[in-house]
Amino acid sequence: MDAVQELPDKELLSRHAQGDDQAFGELVRRHRERMWAVAIRVLGDSEEASDALQDAFLSAFRGAHRFRGEAQVSTWLHRIVINACHDRMRRKMVRPAVPTDDATLDVLSNERVKGITPDPTGRSDSAMDVHAALARLPAEQRLALVLVDMMGYRVDEAAEILEVASGTVKSRCARGRARLLPYLAHLRNPERSRDVTSPRGGDRTS
Repeated sequence: MDAVQELPDKELLSRHAQGDDQAFGELVRRHRERMWAVAIRVLGDSEEASDALQDAFLSAFRGAHRFRGEAQVSTWLHRIVINACHDRMRRKMVRPAVPTDDATLDVLSNERVKGITPDPTGRSDSAMDVHAALARLPAEQRLALVLVDMMGYRVDEAAEILEVASGTVKSRCARGRARLLPYLAHLRNPERSRDVTSPRGGDRTS
């Protein structure tokens, strides 16, 4: 039998559905960090993100037999974690009216995942500002911005995860960036727009 570490994702999921007791653990090992990065950026709270991730993996564990193979396993897993996050957001979401304006792509791009991505909450004032601002958005806009601007997914990839058209993702991102501008404009100053994923909120070259 092939070592599970050498098997592609779809084969692992198939073997798990057939009763292999090692296959799903390998899927978790491969995808947990990326899924955690999505959850923590969507929810902005480590406890909520951890619970959402646990819910997502439990759903995937139980629902592997329903995977039809039409998408990548990674896309399927991210869709599940997005849905788990969305369920939690619906209980808490506050949607205040805010002015709209031009994009804040620069600031959000500073939150992109680079390699291993631990919990960004509680790190820098800038990171907390970003997450507080994201919490003001409607859920659909927040999810699109996290996937495209912060996680670096292509629009078509985000559309597949969210199960909407690419044009819908573009529209949600544009509206979300406009809504964020009043809250993040102060971070666009070159002296302050440093990498908010850094523990110091600044240079990582020292």
